Amino acid sequence: MFSWAAFVFVNNSNLLTRSESGAPTLLAHRGISQDFDRTGLQNDTCTATRMLPPTHAYLENTIASLRAGFEAGAAIIEFDVHPTTDGQFAVFHDWTLDCRTDGHGVTREHSMARLKALDIGYGYTADGGRTFPFRGKGVGLMPSLDEVLMTFPDGRFLINIKSNDPNEGRLLATTLRSRLAEDVSRLMIYGGDAPIAVLRAVMPNMRTMSRGTLKACLYSYIGYGWTGMVPSTCHNSIVFVPINIAPWLWGWPNRFLDRMDKAGSAVFVIGPYSGGDFSSGIDTPDDIRRLPNDYTGGILTNELQRVAPDLTHSSR
Repeated sequence: MFSWAAFVFVNNSNLLTRSESGAPTLLAHRGISQDFDRTGLQNDTCTATRMLPPTHAYLENTIASLRAGFEAGAAIIEFDVHPTTDGQFAVFHDWTLDCRTDGHGVTREHSMARLKALDIGYGYTADGGRTFPFRGKGVGLMPSLDEVLMTFPDGRFLINIKSNDPNEGRLLATTLRSRLAEDVSRLMIYGGDAPIAVLRAVMPNMRTMSRGTLKACLYSYIGYGWTGMVPSTCHNSIVFVPINIAPWLWGWPNRFLDRMDKAGSAVFVIGPYSGGDFSSGIDTPDDIRRLPNDYTGGILTNELQRVAPDLTHSSR
């Protein structure tokens, strides 16, 4: 008799699933940015003062950085947004302006015009404040969301909502729904549970993710994904898969990728998860070696220029 164990094996074996050919889809976290010392990072750490000696002239979340990211091999680039007092969205990483710029205060408490006047390279130093190599070179470089989408009409982006404010989800939904449908189809959004819940309700076909939806998706799939069923929390979603958790996912990698694709979701392998956040990436040769042979799904990386040469081909 065909046993339960045999059913589980057949239903989740990659032996019976055709693997795709081609290179992985690279998602560049922050695009091309200045590298920094990541030792002991906290949520409020000013990474501009931890900058390593610069090897290029790009500052994160700028038009030039995004363009360089695509040229370096990224298929999708992640950036951060904040609502402004004049109804726009500024593309900038930090909650406050004091670390990187010559401005002060909470980013969202300023107009886009004011943010445009700031020098976003003001605070970068690699020698403890003795020199500031980008000071004076970043004036006017903070873009708006509209500016980014118009500059890259075919670009694919992952937008990070930096708050847990549900109203921000409503504001972003209004902004995006006013744009052409082609623009919306090339975007994905992640952020706090509250704004993402609003976005999922208002724009159900938009691929979204929050910390809560990701955990619900992965826990549910580990629980009963052996049946071939994809939990509702995994539909039309972004699924970050920590490399150390991936082997626990039924049908990993090819059958899992196929199931998520049919559910309208995008999968990206990220760095190991150990109870912190989900921002670590596939950033080192050791990380790359942990990927399945000929893996063709999505990969999030913080080190695009370092890993792209090893990942933009079909086998390792």
